[in-house]
Amino acid sequence: MSFNSFSFAIFLPIVFIIYWWIPRKYQWIVLLISSYYFYMSWNAKYVFLIFFTTLVSYYCGIFLSATKSDRNKRVILCCTAVVCLGILFLFKYYNFFIGIFCDTMSSLSIQLHPITLNLLLPVGISFYTFQTMSYVIDVYHGAVQPERNFGKYAVFVSFFPQLVAGPIERTGNLLPQIGKEHFFQYEDAIYGLRQMLWGFFKKIVIADTLANYVDLVFDEPFSYKGGVLLLVSVFFSIQIYCDFSGYSDIAIGTARLFGIELMTNFKSPYLSTSVNEFWRKWHISLSLWFRDYVYIPLGGNRKGKIRKYINVMITFLLSGLWHGANGTFVFWGGIHGLAQVVENVFGLNKKRKHGLIATCIVFIFVTFAWIFFRASSWQEAFHVISYMFSGISLPMTYIRDALMAVGIDRKECIGIGISVLLLTICDFISLERNSFKEFDKFPKVLRWGIYYLMGIILIAYSLQNIGENQFVYFQF
Repeated sequence: MSFNSFSFAIFLPIVFIIYWWIPRKYQWIVLLISSYYFYMSWNAKYVFLIFFTTLVSYYCGIFLSATKSDRNKRVILCCTAVVCLGILFLFKYYNFFIGIFCDTMSSLSIQLHPITLNLLLPVGISFYTFQTMSYVIDVYHGAVQPERNFGKYAVFVSFFPQLVAGPIERTGNLLPQIGKEHFFQYEDAIYGLRQMLWGFFKKIVIADTLANYVDLVFDEPFSYKGGVLLLVSVFFSIQIYCDFSGYSDIAIGTARLFGIELMTNFKSPYLSTSVNEFWRKWHISLSLWFRDYVYIPLGGNRKGKIRKYINVMITFLLSGLWHGANGTFVFWGGIHGLAQVVENVFGLNKKRKHGLIATCIVFIFVTFAWIFFRASSWQEAFHVISYMFSGISLPMTYIRDALMAVGIDRKECIGIGISVLLLTICDFISLERNSFKEFDKFPKVLRWGIYYLMGIILIAYSLQNIGENQFVYFQF
């Protein structure tokens, strides 16, 4: 069940009504049942995986709290990591690493016949695994107390708005909210619906529209040369931002309907003036996870500059691997890590108030890096990079041929341009203020006029793009 599906449009109002209708002390039970139903709607048999991961991490948290010996605590923590990360490794990385091992042996003239697994990647497994690991690590360090109510802890792991693609919540923020009784607040509900509306706009109007052109070219990249490759690379940069931040907006807005506040996951990342700043504003929950549970434990910046740079590279290589079992993802993470090392060495990671040129450079770099993220193989990525500027010496022909190659006419150009301009304006406003709260300052008639207009636009685009276009980050 996806956010942009008809079934979710039926599911959410039913859960909302039941949640606020029953006695408040049972609200968490509604969230538990609805979250497991939501997850089972993807693939019912994989519900046992999330349940098993929840069970293991729950009891490990209890055991950690009851254990006095530091040695025994480390053993419990390691066992939890082996079990939880082992499940993730089996489903997501086993075939990747067995392939690398066999290729290495083959280069040494040792021929092996790898045994691969034909397993469907459980939706959201990377996200809920990291959330359970953060809980166990926080309990290990004494940062939080273990949750004794298994049902409430199960809601923390499976909370349906953020289950599939985050934000990866911290124990100290989400778990206490699940345990408390909530009173309906009209302002919270309106705020949540407003954020959901904007998220759906970014997903359906911008991301899904651009995806049509991106998929057309990247499905057969060797059939294209010239400006069309550059065009769809820029399109993908915008698509993945609107797709993922759109999901986060819908998730955060949905949670707000139930009186629960999730952490912000995006803060206008494409207006950053350095790659370092970009990662403080892009997929914030994952960036903080890697900072707190990988970078800092490795030593952070406490052991000299060389060690700091090594730690940065390790962190970003792992971040790339987290996104997918493919060398292109690891390379994507690596070049982001290298860019931050270069920025640090030359002092380019400082925040600039009016750094338009720096912002453009960062956007160009990030867009270049996304090519490796989107391409299915090294060959595809290098083909796009090698031929994207072919014919650029004739700019007008270069642009016209690019638009014609994917079938974009003047009307579609205007529609895409207006949508991206609106996105840029809203992101710019969000740099200094909360754009959703700023909306309250508009006259009521104007506000509702905008709501109706956006609703009509969403319906029109939904009918144009028939079918449920899955969110990009569902594959991770």
